[in-house]
Amino acid sequence: MGADNQQERLNTQWIVGFVDGEGCFHVAINKMPKMSLGWQVLPEFRVVQHKRDLGVLHRIQNTLGCGKVTINHEDRFEVRVRGMQDLRKVIAFFEKNKLQTTKRKNFETFAKIISMMENKKHLTKEGLDKIARMASTMNQKVKPAYLESPETLRQISHSR
Repeated sequence: MGADNQQERLNTQWIVGFVDGEGCFHVAINKMPKMSLGWQVLPEFRVVQHKRDLGVLHRIQNTLGCGKVTINHEDRFEVRVRGMQDLRKVIAFFEKNKLQTTKRKNFETFAKIISMMENKKHLTKEGLDKIARMASTMNQKVKPAYLESPETLRQISHSR
């Protein structure tokens, strides 16, 4: 029981190291006809773990003061943070407690995208294009469907 009590007192540097290895800052851009430009920008932060380590996800959630712990897939769970107010808490945490791996660059891009969204840039075609290009440089450099959509490809080829 003593070891479990010890684990409840995770320090911020432990969480930073854990997120460096297991965390993900992600920005999806989904087709959403109801939105003014027809696309929705959906930023999120998440950490996925096997169900045996569910306690760690709850401790991360408690430390950040936000997020939901839910099933990710089969026997994996995740703590996921969405919503601008909660994402601001995550950004403040990682601005104060710096990531050490290449994930830091993803985080910095993520923080810039959040800032652009707070300034309503994602509601303009120009801003959405910039966000999509920035998002495509994060993680495994997956291109958002937005960048590959017929509307966007047509506009890119016309603007060259």
